[in-house]
Amino acid sequence: MFTYEELATATNGFSDANLIGQGGFGYVYRGIFVDGKEVAVKQLKVESRQGEREFKAEVEIISRLHHKHLVSLVGYCISETTRMLVYEFVPNNTLEFHLHGDGRPIMDWSTRMKIALGSAKGLAYLHEDCHPKIIHRDIKAANILLDFNFEAKVADFGLAKFSYDVNTHVSTRVMGTFGYLAPEYASSGKLMDKSDVFSFGVMILELITGHKPVGSSYKEDSLADWARPLLTKALDDGSFDCLADPKLGREYDHNEMVRMVACAAACVQLSARDRPRMSQIIRALEGDVSMSDLNDSASPEHSNIHSSHENSDIHTSQHNENTEESKRMVLDSQGYGASVEYSEPSTEYGSNPFISINESCSNQPGNETLSSSSNERSDQPGNRSGKDEEEQLKV
Repeated sequence: MFTYEELATATNGFSDANLIGQGGFGYVYRGIFVDGKEVAVKQLKVESRQGEREFKAEVEIISRLHHKHLVSLVGYCISETTRMLVYEFVPNNTLEFHLHGDGRPIMDWSTRMKIALGSAKGLAYLHEDCHPKIIHRDIKAANILLDFNFEAKVADFGLAKFSYDVNTHVSTRVMGTFGYLAPEYASSGKLMDKSDVFSFGVMILELITGHKPVGSSYKEDSLADWARPLLTKALDDGSFDCLADPKLGREYDHNEMVRMVACAAACVQLSARDRPRMSQIIRALEGDVSMSDLNDSASPEHSNIHSSHENSDIHTSQHNENTEESKRMVLDSQGYGASVEYSEPSTEYGSNPFISINESCSNQPGNETLSSSSNERSDQPGNRSGKDEEEQLKV
């Protein structure tokens, strides 16, 4: 536990020069302790209904999480006027910045594979090795931080929830980022680890295609809806031309592309019970198992990636209606990438890009370039906005 004075000193009095992020949650400052250790200090708004005892208990659980592919929480501070969380400093920005940032160098295929695998390992740890299980609830490219070796670290547990029973879901107010939201969660608030799996699948699609998860150019509702039939076709005929990021110039390993496409197809299925566990995704990405292992889900009912989704958890027409309304709200009022509480949308740090569209392939949703007036920094522990139920982690 840090004192307010220690964190004030580390951040030069929470000066504007040290401010590296802001949003619905509050502010993030870069800090340097007297021993030279760099940290990111998230100063939370004191609007939470969560009591001090609950805050301390949840921070205690999160602070015990240590994994190569998770951003570590190193401490916290509770004062009369504010609560603060102190994270390790990750120096090389976010996956969103490197993949979609205006004027960024092309990310090569091996780096994309490395980031996908690292992120999968971090998420699998939260789902399968933590007790209680932790559901992240806001997996997206902006919440994957990178070091200078492009090792991925899953960040921002600000929307996370505990699940004490592996066989049940958590009912909660819908929060997250449109384009990444699983359909069953967006429509009913039914949250489970497979909701994170869907979001991870969207992120894999970003790595494969180079496209953002939502844009005004999509005839379909989202990247996942646009890609779903193309994934099936690509797996059937072995051609990835209208899926693969054209900036790669076909410079990718064919077998690795097969594995990535198969994982994406499995993850973005409409039916939650048909999606694989994250440990299955890891094995598939590493090439340790056949692709059929992705169909062997945790539930008794096994899936088929090439199925028509007749047994989906929600009806396809209802899915389209829900996502169209959410998309309209985001495109009209927020812009790409914002984490929202759907009952009270708000803008987060770095979520005011403008999108330019240059369509080049009839099967592609458009080559979109992300530009932002703010300088996004990877040392921010992540972005979130909105209030949540009392059990929400304020991390």
